[in-house]
Amino acid sequence: MDWLVLGLVLFLGIHSVSIVAPRSRHELAHRIGEGPWKGLYTLVALAGFGLMVAGYSAVRQNPVLLWTPPTAMRHVAALLMLPVFVLLLAAYLPGRIQRAAKHPMLVAVKLWALAHLLANGGLGDVLLFGGFLAWAVADRISLKRRALAGLLRAPHTFGAGKANDAIALVGGLLLYAVFAFWAHGFLIGVQPFG
Repeated sequence: MDWLVLGLVLFLGIHSVSIVAPRSRHELAHRIGEGPWKGLYTLVALAGFGLMVAGYSAVRQNPVLLWTPPTAMRHVAALLMLPVFVLLLAAYLPGRIQRAAKHPMLVAVKLWALAHLLANGGLGDVLLFGGFLAWAVADRISLKRRALAGLLRAPHTFGAGKANDAIALVGGLLLYAVFAFWAHGFLIGVQPFG
């Protein structure tokens, strides 16, 4: 459990610098340079991710069950996951989906976390998925404040159009199918539809 918590603190912590101290983040990046800041950010995020994966894997070996979700929650989770990969792609493909969602990556994280909270009832699940859900909500609130303070860059709109939406939709649904029917079982050890 310790590795999972430490991983969450590092991963979500580095991703929260702009939430808790947006001006300090910009000042630090300006002082040490954008490249070194991104390098430090990447190292901390990767270390946190690695610890989260190792910690969550260890917690799953001896789970502390808080509740047993009804079987129907697996179906609800599968439905909630349907737009997640579409939104993940739309975050990088400017178009109508990106504009409608405003922050498609955060919407994807919220849906992913909520789906997994509904389908899992262990303490490790609550820490991992609840932590990501709380972070995504806090980041969304923070984005509104940062926008008002003029601390956000203008969104990239080069190449925006229907083609990007089609790529996000078709690619996202294909990724969903690959992950749901093969990759989740291969990587995580749990078959969502098995």
